[in-house]
Amino acid sequence: MSDYAVQAESLVRTFNNGEVQALRGVSLRVPRGEVFGLLGPNGSGKTTMVRILSTILAPTSGRAVVDGFDVVANPDDVRRRIGLAGQYATVDENLTGLENLRMIGSLNHLDRSYVVRRARELLEEFGLADAANRNVKTYSGGMRRRLDLGAALVANPPILFLDEPTTGLDPQSRQDLWTIIEGLVEGGTTVLLTTQYLEEADRLCKQLVVLDKGTIIAEGTSQQLKARLGATVLSLTFHTTEDAARGVELIRDVSAKAANVEGTVIELTVDGGPASAAEALRRLDAAAIALAGLTLREPSLDDVFISLTGHRADDESAPEPDAGTLARKGR
Repeated sequence: MSDYAVQAESLVRTFNNGEVQALRGVSLRVPRGEVFGLLGPNGSGKTTMVRILSTILAPTSGRAVVDGFDVVANPDDVRRRIGLAGQYATVDENLTGLENLRMIGSLNHLDRSYVVRRARELLEEFGLADAANRNVKTYSGGMRRRLDLGAALVANPPILFLDEPTTGLDPQSRQDLWTIIEGLVEGGTTVLLTTQYLEEADRLCKQLVVLDKGTIIAEGTSQQLKARLGATVLSLTFHTTEDAARGVELIRDVSAKAANVEGTVIELTVDGGPASAAEALRRLDAAAIALAGLTLREPSLDDVFISLTGHRADDESAPEPDAGTLARKGR
């Protein structure tokens, strides 16, 4: 058995007779028993990648293998080994939570007694036991998302694809789902997670691939990616956008890297730390520009992403050409 649960080699996917390239030769290897992250903004190719790996979409060229089976040559074998949950809960709101899980078990041709037992186990594990017999239309967004994840696990698959599973959730529901995912991995499940939340990737993912416009632009652990900046982030907050515009002209050469300006906030990646901060303050004071705030901090994944792409991971961009609600098993 390979050490890798998922292997993709030079995957290309085009749309509109080749006019749109959603993936441009993406290769990756997902080790077994950990969370592997695909990080990128809307339109970067993350969902297209998941659709190919889950057999919903065929690659234009390249090859992908999931748990030893080719996604094109052996799609049924792949589907028996994966669970899939997308950005939007796909459960039937007119059924109860228990009925939804039993329906998924029936669609997977699982033994009825196993399905009933498994459904109750999942409802208990995901904190939904008390709501098992309530119609899903009465569930909160976080409850629906947990149920959707439970539905992807009814068949107890060794590999789980999660396509932005916490999109739209409140902070507490997001934290709850993270805890569930961590528990699954501790139990041996391999998780391929797509996300545009930097905090999520930082907490969950052992290895990361950063996608932008269908191409891998960086890969490694969270710490390795942060180390690429290799410095301290100096964040300056001004009272007005006019002051910020004047200030950036005065201090931009304090760093060898381009300044990031958002409204009244300027961020610079600096090598000098406190010395660079002192120099920036000296220049601003000489120009009679007052600050509303100043911080020095270690780089974050968001800083890495801005450095790599020139924009934040959650910036709005065009959706992928095949965007839409994912089918759970591609049947």
